[in-house]
Amino acid sequence: MRSPLPFSTLSSHFCTMASSSACCLLSPSLPLPKLPRRRRGPHRQWGSRVSMSASVRSQQPVAAADSLFNDYSPSRAFLFPGQGAQTLGMGKEAQGVQAAAELFEKANNILGFNLLDVCTNGPKEKLDSTVISQPAIYVTSLAAVEVLRARDGGQDIISSVDVTCGLSLGEYTALAFAGAFSFEDGLKLVKLRGEAMQDAADAANSAMVSVIGLDSVKVQLLCDAANEEVDEKDKVQIANFLCLGNYAVSGGVKGVEAVEAKAKSFKARMTVRLAVAGAFHTSFMEPAVSRLEAALAATDIRTPRIPVISNVDALPHSDPDTIKKILARQASDFSSSMGIDGEDSLEQRVAEKLRIGTWQGYSRYC
Repeated sequence: MRSPLPFSTLSSHFCTMASSSACCLLSPSLPLPKLPRRRRGPHRQWGSRVSMSASVRSQQPVAAADSLFNDYSPSRAFLFPGQGAQTLGMGKEAQGVQAAAELFEKANNILGFNLLDVCTNGPKEKLDSTVISQPAIYVTSLAAVEVLRARDGGQDIISSVDVTCGLSLGEYTALAFAGAFSFEDGLKLVKLRGEAMQDAADAANSAMVSVIGLDSVKVQLLCDAANEEVDEKDKVQIANFLCLGNYAVSGGVKGVEAVEAKAKSFKARMTVRLAVAGAFHTSFMEPAVSRLEAALAATDIRTPRIPVISNVDALPHSDPDTIKKILARQASDFSSSMGIDGEDSLEQRVAEKLRIGTWQGYSRYC
């Protein structure tokens, strides 16, 4: 038995330095911070809480093959973005770094179109589509790592990272960074994931909305009130935690519209309809799970070289078969085992948390 790691993530000074750059670590003009000495005990915190917070409410038995990361002590984390973070212009600095540019060239061969051109020139509607944005964010994020690696002191920062995680799609990026699968295999999985989730979204009239300015209890009450006014097929639920006071709600379009209409009466600051195809991380995405299971079963997945925190259960997994099962479940099961509280958090345990890739889609509200 092991207790899961409740975790939350902080914005780092990499992000606050990003200014108008589409990618925090794809801006050659930004100086790298000095690498602090590793510490144990109380950790310095950077900025405000963003991105994810998770806690599993019950202990779970763990197979011996999945116990490698039972007692890890992280100090520096890389955080990778998910869908919704995309913005025109992201990835353009990759052209100046050979290793980063090569990732886009490999992506072009796998995807069958010029990904960097879509990232930099759009049109925005195309970049926002699920089948494009998921591969785009995956490739741009890993290209950001290569841009960082090419800079003075960058390799030292990369080598110092001893835990990683990603929001939704970003978990695939984190696993690729941790060596669980190759860049190419990860991109093929992400490509299929985007297609499968788009098909599932097309099969039902669903959506996601960000509710800003409420805690989780009030967001749940808001969802309950909206659900009283819609049919079963349109009911909504909290899908994930984006940052402090910002929750994504998923469900049928009528349910989402009811949430938007009632939000002010619950004292929400605002709502923002998310640039995604449908109600991700809910039962609306169940049709995508079987396709992901088949693709993951055929993919060579290895034990990650560092812990990768799962979106589904907030645990780091070392067993490849377990990782495959977790990734398949992630499309439809994100928040059922996740909460937002916990004293033993990544926020408290990790000194530096560096956001990699494009985060502008989130930064206005987190």
